[in-house]
Amino acid sequence: MSAQHPVVFVTRRLPEAVEARLTRDYTPVLNADDTPFGSADLVERVVNAGAEAVLCCPTDKMTADVIAGMPNKVRALATFSVGYDHIDLEAAKAHDLIVTNTPDVLTDATADCAMLLILAAARRAWAAESMLRRGDWSNWAPTGQIGIQVTGKRLGIFGMGRIGQALAKRARGFDMEIHYSDLAQLPPELEAGATFHADPEDLLGVSDVLSLHCPLTDETRHFLDARRIALMIDGAIVVNTARGPIVDDEALIVALRTGKLAAAGLDVFDGEPKVNPGYLELENTTLFPHIGSATKETRDAMGFVALDNLDAVFGGRTPPNRVV
Repeated sequence: MSAQHPVVFVTRRLPEAVEARLTRDYTPVLNADDTPFGSADLVERVVNAGAEAVLCCPTDKMTADVIAGMPNKVRALATFSVGYDHIDLEAAKAHDLIVTNTPDVLTDATADCAMLLILAAARRAWAAESMLRRGDWSNWAPTGQIGIQVTGKRLGIFGMGRIGQALAKRARGFDMEIHYSDLAQLPPELEAGATFHADPEDLLGVSDVLSLHCPLTDETRHFLDARRIALMIDGAIVVNTARGPIVDDEALIVALRTGKLAAAGLDVFDGEPKVNPGYLELENTTLFPHIGSATKETRDAMGFVALDNLDAVFGGRTPPNRVV
């Protein structure tokens, strides 16, 4: 990079170590109070900053209009996330913008979160803790707060990439039987004894617990709808740490309310940070505010990967995690 550090507009406050590296290697325009920007405000601030790159987050809707409003000197959008469905990739191409993401460093943290949600949903953790905090726990009862034991149950993983495989490794520690569906069967050394289902609908009928780890595409949007829920085992558990729109909220809420499904553990939501209020009325849900990657180690690593991408852009190299 040149002696004059490139100006990077940063849409949200980042971990301390990441901002320290930004300040060392770039001229960052930081968001000290961490207030999310609306579309018009975001464009205005990028223009006024004289930015040559934008380090954005999933909360920033980088629509065609936002991208069209950015000056030509903006060379890159580096998103602080693996997912990039908040960025209009066609508009980025048309504007000759490089788009990068931060894959591979979220695997363990997200798999931990998925396992936590499986256990919490199965054991009715939210309902039990809420009862205690309300002061409603009067005594121990043989029939009180009965949940589901995960030991020996069949875990269905829809999307057997890095995170799906990491979850399978954890679930084997609970003697769970692993089933999965993906676009292609894994080689035996990665499959590690798991059972492959070429048709994801076949996976639904064998899963005591279904954990979603597929990317959000046109094909997977509202994958888990009323028709497919009907194919599931009565009393099954659904966990989602992938993308909120993979689930049809209304269909899942009905299934949880009627007892078709026993419980759900959700870290992501369609339209987040808004959450369908139907979930909030249910005691058989465990709801997290998209914290799958929220460990210090992982968030630092995400920031460093985003900066590695920018280092490559301004160093005249191909970014290691270029999306467009």
